[in-house]
Amino acid sequence: MVNKNRMNRVAAAMAAAALMSVAVPAAAAEAVVTPRVDLKVLVVDDGGSSVEAITAELRDTGVPFTRVVLGSGSRPVINAGFLSDTVDGRPRAKYQGVVLPNENPFGDGSAEMAALTAYETTYGIRQVDAYTWAHPGVGLEYTDNGGYSGQLDGTQAAVTAAGKAGPFGYLGGQVTFEDNSALVPESYGFMGKPRAGYTSYLDAPVGGGRASLVGEYAHDGRSELVVTFGYNQYQQQFRLLARGIVDWLTQGVHLGQSRNYFAVHVDDVFAPDARWSKSLNCTPGDYACAGGEGQESSIRMTAADAQYAVQWQQSKGFKLDMLFNAGAGEEWKAENGGTDALTAQLIADRAKFRWMNHTYTHLFLGCTQDTSASPWTCTKNANGAVNYMSRAEISAQIRDNNNWAASKGIATDRTELVTGEHSGLKTLPQQPQDNPNLAGALADNGVKWAGSDNSREPVQRAVGAALTVPRYPMNVYYNTGTNAEMADEYNWIYTSRADGGSGLCEDNPATSTCLPAPLDVNTGYLNTIVPAEARTALRHVLANDPKPHYVHQANLAEDRTLYPVLNQVLDTYGTLFAPSAPIVNQSMKDTGVELSRRAAWDKAVAANKVTAYRIGTTVTVKAPFGVVAPVTAPNGTKKQLLLGTADFGTAYAGNRSAWTSPDLLQSAVTLRLPS
Repeated sequence: MVNKNRMNRVAAAMAAAALMSVAVPAAAAEAVVTPRVDLKVLVVDDGGSSVEAITAELRDTGVPFTRVVLGSGSRPVINAGFLSDTVDGRPRAKYQGVVLPNENPFGDGSAEMAALTAYETTYGIRQVDAYTWAHPGVGLEYTDNGGYSGQLDGTQAAVTAAGKAGPFGYLGGQVTFEDNSALVPESYGFMGKPRAGYTSYLDAPVGGGRASLVGEYAHDGRSELVVTFGYNQYQQQFRLLARGIVDWLTQGVHLGQSRNYFAVHVDDVFAPDARWSKSLNCTPGDYACAGGEGQESSIRMTAADAQYAVQWQQSKGFKLDMLFNAGAGEEWKAENGGTDALTAQLIADRAKFRWMNHTYTHLFLGCTQDTSASPWTCTKNANGAVNYMSRAEISAQIRDNNNWAASKGIATDRTELVTGEHSGLKTLPQQPQDNPNLAGALADNGVKWAGSDNSREPVQRAVGAALTVPRYPMNVYYNTGTNAEMADEYNWIYTSRADGGSGLCEDNPATSTCLPAPLDVNTGYLNTIVPAEARTALRHVLANDPKPHYVHQANLAEDRTLYPVLNQVLDTYGTLFAPSAPIVNQSMKDTGVELSRRAAWDKAVAANKVTAYRIGTTVTVKAPFGVVAPVTAPNGTKKQLLLGTADFGTAYAGNRSAWTSPDLLQSAVTLRLPS
């Protein structure tokens, strides 16, 4: 019989990196061998959204896992042989953690649950119950004894002292359940009072007391993380807890890493942007705006707007990326009396922003467009071949912008480029392939990272020797400078024809939803659009998603429509997270590197070419040559060098993590965990 107190002490010690030893069979009864635990998670999937959410977190952070689908007739049987074996005379646990739909998805008396129980007890493996109800079997009182069951929309939950000292110390404290619509129930669950052996990590008020929503149940030499509310991978309450669930499950040592990223690109700096017409419901100057001739108007930042941007950055501790078109700015200057206070101000404050090449005059770098009809088409030569902008012309657009910046003392990274409208890259349906001259022009100028539109191409891909970096478009429109213009255009796009809108939402019900009624143009932007856009952006931030967001310089002008969205994202984030988990605001190049590393890592894991395991306080990671491994480990972890050791990784959210590879003359990464 296993001693319960001894096992509980071992489980606690493992969180600091020590692993219990188990005896080998009778033939070597005198020897005690520390087992090997492979860095992989077992997921038993019932098809529910809660298991899918945890699976998505494992996948998106790079944690290898094996998924067993309960309803599949061809699934493996979970028994002792499936869970463990012996490698080179050493007992091996094949999984470092187990995710179940609930505390026992196999049924009473199940041999599979008995095998899992024995496995977890023997090797000190933890189990997550993705969603269950409050009852004594998971260490909780029934809900009729000081608890609650029902809808949880808007519930103000809080991380307990034990949660802050444990897996959720990276949070600020409050976890509010989403309540985005009064018409739709969004979450349901149970809150129960803890019994002996249960430690609550997240609770909420019930009557005159509090009851648990997430906690650890230690019993019979095992530890379960019990979650008693349903969720999906997109809901904020799960996104806040996801990191801690994985860290608890893996006892703080796992492959993969996670950050909360947010970067904002401001396109068209120095250039004016065309203005939306409320009367024509289009943008004069656009070829598709019938009747717009002679009604063109533009939006452009002023020197005061540039000064405000600097002040705002300082107040928020957040730097904007200025994507500039110097030639368009020079044209504006020549057409407006030969002076330009905006450019002078931005040059004076050049060191206070990050800068990126957006081409010299924002030309369309793809095929030659025929705009005589809507939608436009690519022109063709006499032989029927598409006419494309030449390599020399594209190269000049890149080179001239770089040279102008250098002449003004503006520092840029010449490996980064975002073309105007992401042109030159394929544009469906009119231009189904990249301009064949684009890759050569990028190479001519040393461009390695080319911004693309995530709404068109969400996956990084090669353009010659360069790689794309998908960017999220924000619903803060390029052709609006005021809150009223924003609301008016939003109404046109998202209201039905009967309500005076374009009806695009009716024609594309799979991708958009019609507003039940048009927004008030005076209040609709701040009251409806801003909260919705901030929620979307924050969802990306909380999903370990490094892709940048992009807007336009018009959004920093006039009513300065961008700032309310950014304020809500950053201020909300500041209340949700502790200082140990700051927003990572990185360059496009760094994001490109991150995405390319993830792609190589995911490919290696999918091909079973990664071997990673832990023996006591030593972690070994082997990956194919050239593949960099993401690893997360506790504070105090050291990386073994050829001679001596060095601190491993960088600190984030209470542990340390990094992309890492073997050093010179080494065939594997070796980490020494703290004792």
